Amino acid sequence: MNAPTAPTPAPHAVVGDPCTIVLFGAGGDMTKRLMVPALYNLARTGVLPQDFAVIGVDLASGTDKSWCDSLHAMLASFVGDDHAEFRIDRIDEAVWQGLTDRMTYLQGDMTKPELYGDVTAALEVAQIRHKTRGNAIFYLAVAGDFFATVVTELAAAKLTEDAGTGYWRRVVVEKPFGHSLASAQTLNRNILCTLREDQIFRIDHFLGKDTVQSIMALRFANGMFEPIWNRDRIDHVQITVAETVGVETRGKFYEVTGALRDMVPNHVFTLLSMITMEPPTGFDAASIRSRKADVFAAMATAQPAQAVRGQYAAGTVRDRPVVAYRDEPEVASNSTVETYVAMELTIDNWRWAGVPFYFRTGKHLSARSTEVAISFKQAPFAAFRDTPVASLRPNWLVLRIAPDEGISLQFEVKRPGPVVDLAAVKMDFHYAEWFAKEPNVGYETLIRDVMIGDQTLFMRADMVEQGWRVVQPVLDAWAAAPAGPELYASGGNGPTAANALLARSGREWRAIGTPA
Repeated sequence: MNAPTAPTPAPHAVVGDPCTIVLFGAGGDMTKRLMVPALYNLARTGVLPQDFAVIGVDLASGTDKSWCDSLHAMLASFVGDDHAEFRIDRIDEAVWQGLTDRMTYLQGDMTKPELYGDVTAALEVAQIRHKTRGNAIFYLAVAGDFFATVVTELAAAKLTEDAGTGYWRRVVVEKPFGHSLASAQTLNRNILCTLREDQIFRIDHFLGKDTVQSIMALRFANGMFEPIWNRDRIDHVQITVAETVGVETRGKFYEVTGALRDMVPNHVFTLLSMITMEPPTGFDAASIRSRKADVFAAMATAQPAQAVRGQYAAGTVRDRPVVAYRDEPEVASNSTVETYVAMELTIDNWRWAGVPFYFRTGKHLSARSTEVAISFKQAPFAAFRDTPVASLRPNWLVLRIAPDEGISLQFEVKRPGPVVDLAAVKMDFHYAEWFAKEPNVGYETLIRDVMIGDQTLFMRADMVEQGWRVVQPVLDAWAAAPAGPELYASGGNGPTAANALLARSGREWRAIGTPA
């Protein structure tokens, strides 16, 4: 699909407010693989404010130079790597130098009060040297068990107080936010003791992707969709988040998390809420988050019988042999942690009652693919009984989030010739054919939004708790079940039980990575 004319250039993004980002977990994988490439991109595209600084905090010893060198090495590893989420052709060394000139490293234990005295002093230096005006973002790229500890220590050091000061203080926490309903409620309660809700940014890099944000534009900027976007016209919806990567170096994290906790109450449910939310009264944060929260509240509690878990065995992925999950580093040899989950959910409101929503997510699958596939109800067959047409296929509207971002619509047409016969064809829109694509990791938009205080793309406390409410019965049932997950070969499409989940209603999954 080729653009007949060049699309209108997008308006330049609003530059963030002057500020200092304090990165707790500065030596971790998330900082190196996602946060710093995003900051580099913001600097390269002119969205990062000129008055800006970064303070890295980690337990490991190091210097400003050694920290920046390790970050540069990670950035260099993305150059020319077609399989990397963030692929670049080269590093603009002038941009990188300008960024590292504003970066400072602090070694310290985040559970010790004395560290926060050092952070206070470093913020004062940044305010003088880089004119950050006292604004600060405390980014918690650490294990969830430390969220409440860090927030408590920040508050004890008066680092989160901003009322009447002329500057702002904000805290960013990574998903998963809690590991169960009870833990999420406790975490929210503890954090809200010292922070206001408008200071808390529960981040999910998935929401920073343009194609995820485009879902609302597709729905609400096109009058053709709203009349058919309901239970009267839609048969079911499939959400797929498939990865070819395995757990790799994250075995320790994954052993206490698993695919359900890692992906479902955040990534998957957020996609689901954007597909199913009612039209907002405006595109401000309060309106959009309230509509999403309504969806979370209307989700029926998941039933264990409607959930499937799997774990990858050895196999071949992208022509490369890979080991089983239980043979990954820091994974127990008898682990029952799931690396794949499939589930059926319903939303009990007037728009969606009776429409099943199926989702699946897993690692070491046959292809990398994130998509939302909407199946419309089939047309009556009576008119075609005396023709060679054996059956009518459903119409599919497929929103491809990654890697081939776009939108496809499949429908039936008559084949050329004297006989009435049908063929499935599609209209296919590819973002890359219409818009220039900049390399990004999904955090760029979110970091800028934190800088300007826009919470549209961030989860609210009640949304987090409702997400855990939905999946808690499944977590409880799996914890009590003596049998572990079904094993599936790496490089395949997941456990066979996932197929049975849809077969009960005469449906089947779309092939992973297959165009509409």
